[in-house]
Amino acid sequence: MRLFNAATKSLQTLPPAPAHIGMYFCGPTVYARAHVGNARPFVLGMWLRAWLRSRGYGVTLVHNITDINDKIYAAAPGASAALAERATDWYLQDVAALGLGLPDELPKASNYVPAIVDFIQKLIDAGAAYAAEGDVYFRVGRAADYGCLSGRTQAEPEEGPANPAKEDPRDFALWKATKPGEDTFWQASWGRGRPGWHIECSVMAEQLLGHSFEIHGGGVDLLFPHHENELAQSRALGREFARIWVHNGMLRSTGAKMSKSAGELVTLREALDRWGAESLLLFLLGGHFRRPIDFSEQSMEQAGARAEGLREAFAQERAPRDEAQWQALVEVLDDDFNTPEALAILHRWADGGQLDLLERALGIFGLSSLAEPVRAPGLVEQLARERQRARERQDFDAADRLRSAIEAAGWQVRDEAGGFRLTPVRVGKAGDRRYLS
Repeated sequence: MRLFNAATKSLQTLPPAPAHIGMYFCGPTVYARAHVGNARPFVLGMWLRAWLRSRGYGVTLVHNITDINDKIYAAAPGASAALAERATDWYLQDVAALGLGLPDELPKASNYVPAIVDFIQKLIDAGAAYAAEGDVYFRVGRAADYGCLSGRTQAEPEEGPANPAKEDPRDFALWKATKPGEDTFWQASWGRGRPGWHIECSVMAEQLLGHSFEIHGGGVDLLFPHHENELAQSRALGREFARIWVHNGMLRSTGAKMSKSAGELVTLREALDRWGAESLLLFLLGGHFRRPIDFSEQSMEQAGARAEGLREAFAQERAPRDEAQWQALVEVLDDDFNTPEALAILHRWADGGQLDLLERALGIFGLSSLAEPVRAPGLVEQLARERQRARERQDFDAADRLRSAIEAAGWQVRDEAGGFRLTPVRVGKAGDRRYLS
């Protein structure tokens, strides 16, 4: 399998199976309900794990929770820990509702502070960092290859007033002294405070995956400065860190109805409640992970229609399984995880009755529910049996009235040799399936 590596700006081949693949995907900073764009790196990591395991790899997926951060302190002065705990629960509930399972490890930064303090001390001892009036900063000027990942070397200013004791404006915080209103803090030899954002991820990744691992992922907005700084910190201690850096494109909201307020996307919970997990996953499947994707009423309606089309494919007879066709899916997913091409293959299998292959592929993407038979409620089945008896006695007016009643209940009746088949009919908005019960 090949993935585009942001560090080399080229496709890089993974070691052959059954190698073990360690993956670290940056997770959320927990201070509010996750918006729908936060789902994209989570989904990508879960899909990659499922695909690699299907190809014979061992995989460990780490997805962190940033529960110590300036944004949390700002959102809940004096009560950041309680907010972070609530928001963590919200996030885990919402991503679990996608039906993909959960990552192998979900570390919280607050549980790794002793290891972070030890890492910072090692950087100070190596001359790569220095204490300054209770803060600790990384010396960017000492990192000879700083910028090798992103092509940028000018760090953005730290949030809040700059410390005049910094040696270089580019230096970034590894440790921040406690400020008024901050309710969580830890003691270190250089003073009471808490970790900076970048060091949290370096430490959690190395603690759970080792000093070198295969894949580091996250949104493209994290490429600089976050991922650049992670790499610099670990390289300063002579560690390889991640070999392949993958970044998903941003989710763009189109249309005023998709926004809660200016610039804020609808939450993941709202999207799940409105369109359902199947539609949301198929929407994401339709865009290559490295490119931006437009989220709109129309795009979600289209995704819902795709879901129904795939579901309805399982009402037809299964064609003899053609295992050779599976290779087509292997070729597109092993080539930079090209999910739009994979989706086209799934629709081709649906049209051709290759339902065994289709069901197997849907399982990789968390869409096994589309292959499950939908049983009509008892009242609808009773109407269908009455209609069948009316046809047998050639009372076609009654049969037509019963068909209309079945369709009004949201079902379609299809006559077959020896009986009938009931299939659901989608009505209303994508994801809105109403059946008579």
